[in-house]
Amino acid sequence: MKIGFELFFAARYLRARRRQAVIGLVTGISILGIAAGVAALIVALAITNGMRRDVQDRLLGSSAHIDLLRADAKGIRNWQPLVARLSRLPHIVADAPGLYEQVLVARGPRDGGALLKGILPTAENHISHLEATATPQGAFAQLAPPSEVPDAEATDADATSDSAPPPVILGSDLAETIGASVGDSVMIISPQGELTPLGIVPKYVRFRLVGIFHSGFYQYDSGMGYIRLSDAQRLFAEPDLITVIDFRVDDLYAADRIARSIEKAAGPGFQATSWMEENRELFRALALQRVVTFLILGLIVLVAALNILIALTMMVMEKTRDIAILMSFGVEPAQIRRIFLLQGLLISLVGTALGLVLGYLGAWAGGHYHFVHLAASLYNLDTLPFAPRLVDGVLVSVVSVGVALLATLYPSSAAARILPAEALRYE
Repeated sequence: MKIGFELFFAARYLRARRRQAVIGLVTGISILGIAAGVAALIVALAITNGMRRDVQDRLLGSSAHIDLLRADAKGIRNWQPLVARLSRLPHIVADAPGLYEQVLVARGPRDGGALLKGILPTAENHISHLEATATPQGAFAQLAPPSEVPDAEATDADATSDSAPPPVILGSDLAETIGASVGDSVMIISPQGELTPLGIVPKYVRFRLVGIFHSGFYQYDSGMGYIRLSDAQRLFAEPDLITVIDFRVDDLYAADRIARSIEKAAGPGFQATSWMEENRELFRALALQRVVTFLILGLIVLVAALNILIALTMMVMEKTRDIAILMSFGVEPAQIRRIFLLQGLLISLVGTALGLVLGYLGAWAGGHYHFVHLAASLYNLDTLPFAPRLVDGVLVSVVSVGVALLATLYPSSAAARILPAEALRYE
């Protein structure tokens, strides 16, 4: 079906100078409204995509894909054969034992709570990427067992020496809270103390801060610390015990299924949880935020579409005589309907194109210059992330143009129902 004739008149009506200037004003407002709605949607969706991407990347860069624990929370003994057996399972890329305990870290009068994890750094570095964020470079290497530490560092790193405190690495926000910097001595207070006639006395052990990591994820930077696995076992009075075996797998989104196979292979009494299970509510909230954002900002496009309806209705009233003349020359009602449908389409296309340009430019600028800063304690991220996607632009464009076309149905149908004889009776 050829629409050259209808398109010509639709474009001519939009460009023509009208007797009623208000119609042109409403048309301009409609275009700007659609552009504003589309731009706002593109930027908002880029933010929600960026939040999900950054939260997921930083979360998985700081933690394991799958955690295996004892269901009774008593810890895992004789863990070396179990780790060796589970490491041979399909889809397992890396594994690392760990011993967690809640402690208090203090330096002078300042202190902060921390979840301290005893690790084997060589294995842990295959699970998380915290080593790349630590300062100074190579700090995690000092958590290796004393026999594996290079000779140049052996004196400083030897945890068995009475004169050299064992090494510890803390998150950047935690180190700032207690006022500690690399090389400082910090006191770690463990609730797993010693039984005395006066009751259980907490154990106080002095450690040397050999590194500070900054993952960008506030939950870790403000409340995590790492020490040697052997030091953790001595500190918590748990020789040859670990609390968790961490795994990294080759397929992130199959972690649930792989966790079930690990749990089955480990035997009765074990429980495996994937990163998706542990953070299900967080990602569900981000998905809900995306839907709500789309609906709320979509109202801007809806208001602009109502302006299109008003503008076209007023234009039909203004062009009644022209429509009657066209129909008297043999133009069919369906062609008249298409003229006004195309007018609404042109308005929506111009507004949508302008909105897409503004939206993607805004999202690019926000992601490139990071000019929007966040409170890390509230959002877990220190800057507002932007991740614009092409598929979002397509979705927003379809919705914008579709809503605008719906708004043109009434005025275009009204134009097609005009009777030439009635319209020209008093001309």
